[in-house]
Amino acid sequence: MPNAQSGLWALGFSFGISMRSILQDFRYAARLLLRSPGFTLVAVIALALGIGANTAIFSVVQTLLLKPLPYRQPDGLAVVWEHNIPRDRRNNVVSPGNYLHWREMNKVFAEMSVVSNTFRTAYTGDGEPVEVPLQIVNATLFPMLGVNAALGRVFTTAEDQPQANRVVLISDRLWKRRFAESPSVINRGIRLGGDLHTIVGVMPPGFSILDKDVDVWFPAGFAAEARTPRGRWLAVVARLKDGVTFPQAQDDMTRVAAQLTQMFPAFDTGWTARVVPLKEQLTGDVRPALLLMLGAVGFVLLIACANVANLLLARATTRQREMAVRAALGADRGRLVRQLLAESLLLSALGGAAGLALAWWGLAFLRTVVAARLPIPRLEFVGISGWVLLFACAIALGSGLLFGVIPALSAAGVALTEALKEGGRTGTAARGGRTRQAFVVIEMALALVLLVGAGLLIRSFVTLMRVDPGFDPSHTVTMKVTLPSASYRGDGQVIAFFDRLFERVDALPGVRAAGGVSYLPLNGLGSATSFSIEGREKPRAGEEPVSEVMVVTHDYFKAMGIPLLKGRLFDGRDTAPNTRRIVVSESLVKNYLGDTDPIGQRIVLSWYNEGPDEIIGVVGDVRSTSLETEPRGASYLPPARFAYPFTSVTIRTAGNGMSLVPAFLNAVHEIDANVPVADIRPMSEVISVSTAQRRLTMILLVIFAGVALVLAAVGIYGVISYSVTQRTQEIGIRMALGAPRARVLKMVVGQAMTLALIGVAVGAVGAWMLTRLMQKLLFGVQPSDPVTFAAVATLLAFVAAVAASVPGVRATRVDPVIALRRE
Repeated sequence: MPNAQSGLWALGFSFGISMRSILQDFRYAARLLLRSPGFTLVAVIALALGIGANTAIFSVVQTLLLKPLPYRQPDGLAVVWEHNIPRDRRNNVVSPGNYLHWREMNKVFAEMSVVSNTFRTAYTGDGEPVEVPLQIVNATLFPMLGVNAALGRVFTTAEDQPQANRVVLISDRLWKRRFAESPSVINRGIRLGGDLHTIVGVMPPGFSILDKDVDVWFPAGFAAEARTPRGRWLAVVARLKDGVTFPQAQDDMTRVAAQLTQMFPAFDTGWTARVVPLKEQLTGDVRPALLLMLGAVGFVLLIACANVANLLLARATTRQREMAVRAALGADRGRLVRQLLAESLLLSALGGAAGLALAWWGLAFLRTVVAARLPIPRLEFVGISGWVLLFACAIALGSGLLFGVIPALSAAGVALTEALKEGGRTGTAARGGRTRQAFVVIEMALALVLLVGAGLLIRSFVTLMRVDPGFDPSHTVTMKVTLPSASYRGDGQVIAFFDRLFERVDALPGVRAAGGVSYLPLNGLGSATSFSIEGREKPRAGEEPVSEVMVVTHDYFKAMGIPLLKGRLFDGRDTAPNTRRIVVSESLVKNYLGDTDPIGQRIVLSWYNEGPDEIIGVVGDVRSTSLETEPRGASYLPPARFAYPFTSVTIRTAGNGMSLVPAFLNAVHEIDANVPVADIRPMSEVISVSTAQRRLTMILLVIFAGVALVLAAVGIYGVISYSVTQRTQEIGIRMALGAPRARVLKMVVGQAMTLALIGVAVGAVGAWMLTRLMQKLLFGVQPSDPVTFAAVATLLAFVAAVAASVPGVRATRVDPVIALRRE
């Protein structure tokens, strides 16, 4: 026992000495850093930019890609779509009839539920009328997701029946905004679409499924006749049975779809089912951009580490005598390395703390500003979680070791006798110079990769914004008007309301044209159907051509600046009930009518009140889905043919359209005070929102590439500046022997350009390989675009020349006499 106690005491004593020694190293390192505030500030800023960017992007990646979805056993959840094979529309909405048969015929899903497209309805009776987004779902959805109401309850099976669905669930957001978080909201009436419904539950904060903006959920309650497939407007969420894989589920649903094709050949021929993991469905669009950003910030951090390593190498050269003296007094190489690493780790800790502050600010901006403009689920929940904090600490520690080891080993390996010579130069300085030059080459190469990526995204975005959307957004304002369906049950009432509205709008000063459309271009919604051409052989089932269908009213085409190419537009001749006239787009004529004169031709839309419609006009193509998507054929119907209880109003004005908004609101509410008006914005903003995700990706990569460029410039400036300092005597001799200042400047800048060009060459090879991973993010530009590569290489060379010219000019001002006295 005495020996054991003695051993433990010795171990503890040794540990205590070791800890005191380490703390002493950090105290000494802190004193040294305080004595060099300029060096410390530059190093901390470089590290803060790298660590902060990595922390912020990792937080987004962790929230969107790595963190499990907020549902019970989320890895077993899937979204099931219909897949149109001839047109390769892979994620097409589902027919209620097909869904009902899927639910009965599949062998792989334990539960299934519909989640409809997001609709909007008028919420009236509690203050200002507003439009609220809603989804129609089955009562089985919430138990399947493992989500219960935060207040009240979810739907029961009995409520998920026809004529029994006058109950609703509301979001936490709506509860707070309109009901002041009152617990008495349960069993309270709420008037939606003019009909009274009962609130039975409030969902938890942040709950959503497929659309994060939904505020109200209705039970589906399909009637018996819904079993016959007609119309597609649903998504289906399902849970796999235990032990079933996604490929097995896909095989089984393919079997079910094939059987439905036999049962309903006119409707389901050419269609199958597609099973997509829910997480892939929610993150598939943003995953490539997030991985690109993660790689970009990794490069920024590497450049920052190379920069700080260069600073430390230069600093180590000035401390050679100090290291030699400490070695002479008995400090071994390991002790010296530990002291130098303590300085590196302290720098990385300071950079990590500053980086965390930058990341916190950036994530707050993402949550409050960016998330509101992008339909990306869970983006509003990004933040500094425990995992993100651990990641920040890990990369701060890793960075400290990465940029600290080489300078530490270099400084600790100084030759004792040479370093102690007064004014002597050691081989360490030469070796350090080569290492610093290698770091600069690495910085330039990484910066080029980032700049090429940013350049490709900029060119893609510029190309995209040059695409003609098919309409003129200037001086045009739009807003959504939704009528309470209970008050406007017939087409006649709907038509009469909008006729009165546009009569008043036309009378407003500054209005040049006003009209309405069922689905505004580039707004994420729309409808389409198959059609046939009268007098021609009807295509086989599943191979029919498809046309987008929009209902337009008043002077919509004039208000949007959509040109009339042939024939005429709707007028008073087309207002009679069930008018069978139609205006079509240029693409529909080119693709399906060829050289035949379209005016007077009749097409049969698979639409409400199916029958032949006479073409009376042809208008220009409009990119209704996105600017990236080529326009397909479109058919425009008058309200007399079909009247939606909602319309996106567009008003073209002589000046600023937004100034007319108060007068427009008055016009609406003078007709009916219970009609809400929503989504008031200029058409230019509609285009901006439709490209917001591309713009954000571009801006972020441009920022990261800009940081990389600045760090690379600082790096080459530091190396050349140090080189000039080391070569002061040589430069003095050259000038004393008659070398002109221009030759000295050329020598200094030439050294920088050599490093820059090597870095450009290495970076170009890396960029050529890596930019292929960006293919999905580009539009109208190839990953190996020579213009972008050449422009970036020229920019880097120019920046290197400018960065080197500052110490180069200083070199030309060296006084030969003073330089020769230095030794």
